[in-house]
Amino acid sequence: MKLATREIIREIDRISIEEYGIPGLILMENAGRAVAKVVIQEFPQSKRIAIFAGGGNNGGDGFVVSRHLISNGLDVTTYLTSEPQKYRGDALTNFEILRKIGGKLVDIRNGLSHYQEADVIIDALFGTGLDREVEGFYRDVIEFINSQPVPRIAVDIPSGLNADTGFPLGVSVKADITVTFVIPKIGLTIYPGIDYAGKVYVADITTPKSLEKDISSDLITYDTVQRIIKPRHKDTHKGTYGHLFILAGSPGKTGAATLAAQGALRAGTGLVTVGIPRSLNPIIAQKLTEAMTEPLPETESGTFGRESIEATLKVISSRKTALALGPGISTTQDTAEFLYDILKNSSIPIVADADGITLIAQNLRILKEIKVPLVLTPHPGEMSRLIGKTGEEVQRNRIGIARDFSSMYNVYTVLKGARTVISTPDGRVFINPTGNPGMASGGMGDVLTGIIGGFLAQGYNPADACILGVFSHGLSGDLVAHEKGEAGIIAGDVVNTLPKALREILQGKEKEFFYRVH
Repeated sequence: MKLATREIIREIDRISIEEYGIPGLILMENAGRAVAKVVIQEFPQSKRIAIFAGGGNNGGDGFVVSRHLISNGLDVTTYLTSEPQKYRGDALTNFEILRKIGGKLVDIRNGLSHYQEADVIIDALFGTGLDREVEGFYRDVIEFINSQPVPRIAVDIPSGLNADTGFPLGVSVKADITVTFVIPKIGLTIYPGIDYAGKVYVADITTPKSLEKDISSDLITYDTVQRIIKPRHKDTHKGTYGHLFILAGSPGKTGAATLAAQGALRAGTGLVTVGIPRSLNPIIAQKLTEAMTEPLPETESGTFGRESIEATLKVISSRKTALALGPGISTTQDTAEFLYDILKNSSIPIVADADGITLIAQNLRILKEIKVPLVLTPHPGEMSRLIGKTGEEVQRNRIGIARDFSSMYNVYTVLKGARTVISTPDGRVFINPTGNPGMASGGMGDVLTGIIGGFLAQGYNPADACILGVFSHGLSGDLVAHEKGEAGIIAGDVVNTLPKALREILQGKEKEFFYRVH
């Protein structure tokens, strides 16, 4: 499902009106009618409705909502936060219509004491165009709305929420339901915006669908992954499904290598070989039954080093189809030299995680020397090391940071976290809706590295491997949580449930992440 930035939605509105000749009045009418439908559908027993209208087109939408609810017999009071003389264009037209039909209009610019208790509050203060901190009177109004013990419905976007980042601009209405127009705004699909938006309806207001085709941001849905995933044909064998080579592990960290291998196997990879420092081979061989191991030359401290390079490159060239590296390999200088050489000389696609990312962050120039597709899967702390910003700065602009990094270094970025962000070198962004807080435990990233590496090995292009890998990984966690609850989920649970998640995708199981207004 396409996702819009503030600029994109503004341009869709402009082109619809100026080039297609659709009157703005019609778009506003369709928007307001859709909100009224949701109010009646969701709260059929409600009689008294309060609408808080701002001074722009969002307020105009609110006037349309008021008129339609009055027509349905509801007691509606519209609270004005702007001088009536300041309304312009379509908003003014709808204000005058509402006034002429006898709609109750209450000016609250001098205080909120005129507010009368309602069953539902509709927030029509600010739309997606807001780009500054909410202060003074409007801050008081939003805080008042949030203090009322009744359901709150936001028109297009909760007032005060940044449409692009999902962060409040100082303060934001905390809606129970948001009725957004045309297509969802990015800020409604990522945290903390999700917590402010509540249940999201998407309303078609008759802007041309052709205007959405070049939008580069998407929410991953079941339909997305169902178009990507390849069914397994009867006349196949293990060689059909690729051979992933995993470079992972160091003293005390063989678990990371094990989980990555298991993730790849459960993702359907035909063959998996784990390259491990030689002294650790007996441990990893005991942990893994279905995967092969490749004991490699090691340093005196039992890690990968310069002495490991020649043998590793020889294995890579022996019919391996993808490479996963980084989980638990350590961050010593010897390992860094080994990693940089492998990255520069690999002939197969790579996914790098964990210690691998930490070492790359120490030498970003290496990214310019890699000749094959590279996927990086950082968590926010690792991303902060890659770009030299704080973790908080990363979290406040996850999409922009991931997109810019992918474009600058020609890599695929999987920025992990609640609503993982995937970005591609050509500027596309995908937001993943699966997963849950129970997955915040050790080893989950190692499993994801193996899954994405496994899909790369099976021949999926890097973008599709990331999309399918992240979605199925999160879905597996959701299935575990549904069965066992969120507390106490471990990485092994997600590994073992992955085939069930892939089956659900193949069988066309569906879940609504948004609701349509009909």
